[in-house]
Amino acid sequence: MQDKTENHVNTNKVLASLNNFEIRADGLACPYCAYGIEKKFKAIKGVKHIDVDLKKGLVKISSEKTVKFSEQQLKTLFSDSGFTYRSIKQVNTNLDESSLDKSNTDEKQ
Repeated sequence: MQDKTENHVNTNKVLASLNNFEIRADGLACPYCAYGIEKKFKAIKGVKHIDVDLKKGLVKISSEKTVKFSEQQLKTLFSDSGFTYRSIKQVNTNLDESSLDKSNTDEKQ
């Protein structure tokens, strides 16, 4: 049987191994919208958790460090689902900018 201290340490290791992102999008208005976006992100290998805040138009993603998102990938994912991608921000306390792939950034909207 593991003690609580050991479980706490293991949980911290798991959390430290994840990247957390906040993605802003327009058009997320209902639970069905949230479900559709959750399905799209769950199909991406390495995405561990998705939380959609309909009021704020915010999609929160936790993923393995190996997951990379490009601006173009996100624009396409949201557009194909009927929404408008606005921005992505990594919200880790120890930012690892290598998880934001800016190589396909399209500045025109």
